[in-house]
Amino acid sequence: MTRPVVSVAAVSYLNTIPFLYGIRHSDKLSVRLLLSPPSGCTHAFESHEADIALIPVGGLGRLSEKDFDIVTSWCIGADGPVRTVVMVSDSPLKEIRRVWLDPHSMTSVRLARVLAEKHWKIAPQFADIKDYTELDNAAEGDAFVLIGDKVFDVEGRFSHTWDLSEEWLAMTGLPFVFAVWVARKTVPEEVLDALEDALTQGVERIYEAILESDYADRSYAYEYLTQNIDYFLDGRKRRGLELFKSQTLKAEQR
Repeated sequence: MTRPVVSVAAVSYLNTIPFLYGIRHSDKLSVRLLLSPPSGCTHAFESHEADIALIPVGGLGRLSEKDFDIVTSWCIGADGPVRTVVMVSDSPLKEIRRVWLDPHSMTSVRLARVLAEKHWKIAPQFADIKDYTELDNAAEGDAFVLIGDKVFDVEGRFSHTWDLSEEWLAMTGLPFVFAVWVARKTVPEEVLDALEDALTQGVERIYEAILESDYADRSYAYEYLTQNIDYFLDGRKRRGLELFKSQTLKAEQR
């Protein structure tokens, strides 16, 4: 019997390499992969380009719950420093007056706003980054929220770095979930079972996934994927996810 071809949207960052490896090596899945920054995955699912997607949790509120389920035992999460979701500045925290937000992730933008209000107790202006060359022209009191692989390029460049996952853990005592797998309710159960198996195989073969990727020559890749990223969507992460959703919902209602 011919397997149904499903469209799968996933993030094109290092942290997704194990998932992509598992999907590409699956003998039970027939997929069309759509790779993009996190915000692009949400758009692909919203526009029905994708049947399954790795959705940033900040984008879940844009989807109708009657149309999708969170699926699989896997996520992009962290129980401590995540390293690739940070706020950087040459000014101390209490002197930050403006925060430039990375447009590639709604989740990190919302997390930064929650931390500013509830944890750091600061009330800066927020603005979207239009051009990453703005990092070269930072004014006094400017900070930048950055996500993804670009963070590796700015490590050590600014006087102060706040890891947003680590700050969330300090505030709540819970890990943070950045993205979860969602599927339309019409996706067959056998496809979801095959996806679960593929993702499991990928997470169990991180070293092989790196060797097969464009990150094979990056000395930090294995440590990052095994020490900073925590893929298993366990009970503590689910509680962290629900807390974040409630915090951002309250903020949007004000």
